[in-house]
Amino acid sequence: MAFFLETLLGGLMVGMLYSLVALGFVLIFKASGVFNFAQGAMVLFAALAMARLAQWIPEWTGIESKVLANLAAFVLAGALMFVIAWLIERLVLRHLVNQEGATLLMATLGIAYFLDGIGQTIFGSNVYKLDIGMPKEPIFVFESVFPGGILINREDLIAAAIATALVAMLSLFFQKTSTGRALRAVADDHQAAQSIGIPLNRIWVIVWCVAGVVALVAGMIWGSKLGVQFSLATVALRALPVVILGGLTSVPGAIIGGLVIGAGEKLSEVYLGPYVGGGIEIWFAYVLALVFLLFRPQGMFGEKIIDRV
Repeated sequence: MAFFLETLLGGLMVGMLYSLVALGFVLIFKASGVFNFAQGAMVLFAALAMARLAQWIPEWTGIESKVLANLAAFVLAGALMFVIAWLIERLVLRHLVNQEGATLLMATLGIAYFLDGIGQTIFGSNVYKLDIGMPKEPIFVFESVFPGGILINREDLIAAAIATALVAMLSLFFQKTSTGRALRAVADDHQAAQSIGIPLNRIWVIVWCVAGVVALVAGMIWGSKLGVQFSLATVALRALPVVILGGLTSVPGAIIGGLVIGAGEKLSEVYLGPYVGGGIEIWFAYVLALVFLLFRPQGMFGEKIIDRV
């Protein structure tokens, strides 16, 4: 039982990190009704900015405190993501209002390749260490209940707590504020939203800025775990099954989908892996997403798809 709980908790904590990346997809889809293929590139760009600024700021200013250097790097990287969001709206999205979804989709692909290139041009393409003070030592819990206790990675625990707090704040923001309600209107019909006075351009800037901050937090956590490298852009691929499972329009769906995928990957690898030669963790999420696409394409919490004829 202890081993099962240990595996389950590890999967749930990884699942929260998947949810964090998936949030970026959900936010952009809510605002524009298009799938944002640039989310992985945004995670990579934000992580590169954070890692390199954390190295450069002490050299430029003489700051010796690692905490202050990381805090300054986070603020500057966040400001940089805001500038990126403003430029995307000003130079790309503003000219694509009321265009077909395929056109917006191709635009996000172009943004992805641009961010990949410009990020590595400015910040370099090596593997960079990102030390944000996350503890690496594991801890044992429930020692009084189970012999030897349950082993938990402290870094994963703190990362899951950060992801949970961010997800909770975003959920409240989109459920309780006028901006959140405006998002749903914008996603349904750009022209109708503009006709009732919703400032489309401002909404898009806000959403891309929030998605950029989410990408920054996700990039910091994944960069701390894996190092900041080009493969971080592929982290977004791990979040694709999450948004398919939870629904492209649902913030709670991104959370539940991430938890299901994370727990399912770990448990299937441990308990089913020995019977099929292992490697289930690599493809489990995609097979589950395929099943949902066949039988419930809108996901668990997505809006029902209605074809207008």
